[in-house]
Amino acid sequence: MITEIMQGLGITLKHLFRKPSTVQYPDEKLKLPDRYRAIHGLRRYEDGLERCVCCGLCAVACPADAIYMEAAENTETDRHSHGERYAMRYQIHMYRCIFCGFCEEACPEDAIYLTKDTLGVVTDRNQMVWDKESILKHGQIFPKKPGVPVDPPPKTENVH
Repeated sequence: MITEIMQGLGITLKHLFRKPSTVQYPDEKLKLPDRYRAIHGLRRYEDGLERCVCCGLCAVACPADAIYMEAAENTETDRHSHGERYAMRYQIHMYRCIFCGFCEEACPEDAIYLTKDTLGVVTDRNQMVWDKESILKHGQIFPKKPGVPVDPPPKTENVH
């Protein structure tokens, strides 16, 4: 019985001097993986016009039906994008989003992408519906080409 108590105390003392694995979250943050994807951002061109031409491919590609958009025509006096149309209304329902990245892959203009910023705490369900202005704000904060280059697949010999 004494040996078991001494063995337990030995394990306790061994763990007492280890580096703690707990992170004090608001002050410290864990390093996220290079390919981590979180909230959405919309990019602009260098001249300030939106990259999104409201083609609707991101909304069609979304398996969770989290993206809603309404198109409007660009005019010479009121131009929002380089295309004929622009997204007059663009919403992402973050409570539906599964962060799969299909919207990012479907976009021909490379307008929408998933940033590495994490989603904060909200107290109201309506705060989870993001409008175009808040998504554009995240697009301006983060780099134009986020992510890591994909490693080429390993070369294999043809085995027959």
